[in-house]
Amino acid sequence: MTDERFFELTAYERQLAADGIVMIAGLDEAGRGPLAGPVAAGCVIFRSCGPFPKADDSKKLSPKRREALFEEIKNMSEGWGVGLADNEEIDRINILQATYLAMRRAVDDAIARAKEKLKESFVLPGTVLVDHVHVPGLKLKQLSVTHGDALSVTIGAASILAKVTRDRLMEEYDKIYPGYGFAAHKGYGTAAHYAAIRELGISPIHRRTFLKTIH
Repeated sequence: MTDERFFELTAYERQLAADGIVMIAGLDEAGRGPLAGPVAAGCVIFRSCGPFPKADDSKKLSPKRREALFEEIKNMSEGWGVGLADNEEIDRINILQATYLAMRRAVDDAIARAKEKLKESFVLPGTVLVDHVHVPGLKLKQLSVTHGDALSVTIGAASILAKVTRDRLMEEYDKIYPGYGFAAHKGYGTAAHYAAIRELGISPIHRRTFLKTIH
C-alpha cells in the first residue's frame, strides 16, 4: 500500500481526531449473500490518532494477506470483536435483521475486550464508522459510510476480521459436511454448490429461506 493510499484511507479517522474524538470503532459484515453458514460481523476499536494497520477492503486482498492483517489488527487495536448470526437466525428473522444482530454482537465483543485491556482508562468509542448501513439498537453514535471498507482503514480492518473469521468457519464446516465444497466457495451460490445441493440435499447449515427455488 502506498503512502498516498494510506493517507486516503485515514481521512475519516483524521477528521474525527480533529473533532476531539478519542476512540473510534469500525464495523462491517461478511457473508450476507451465501446460501449456507452464518453472517459475520467484525468490529475494531482504535485510538482516533492511530496507529492503524494498513488495512484495505478485504475483497481486494489475497487470503494470505488477510490472514496476516487479521493478527496485526488484533495486536494494534484497543479492542476487537466478531459477532455471528447463524443460518437458523437468518431464516427466522431475515438476513438484514440477522446482519444487524451480528453487528451488535461484534460491538459488544470489542467493547468487552477494550474494557479488559484498558481498565480504568477505557472510554467508549465516540463514533462507530459503519459500512453503508445504520444499525438499529446500537447505543453509540454512528457514521454510515457508503463503500466504507474501501474508504476507511477502520472499516477495512473490521471487514478483514469478519471475512477471515467466516472463511475459517466455512473451512471447518467443509470437514463436518463434506461434498458441498464449503472450503472452496465459502457457501456462495456457485454452480458446483447448487449441483452438490441437488445431489446431497440441504445440510444443517444451509439457509432454507435462500433455497426455496432450488429443484
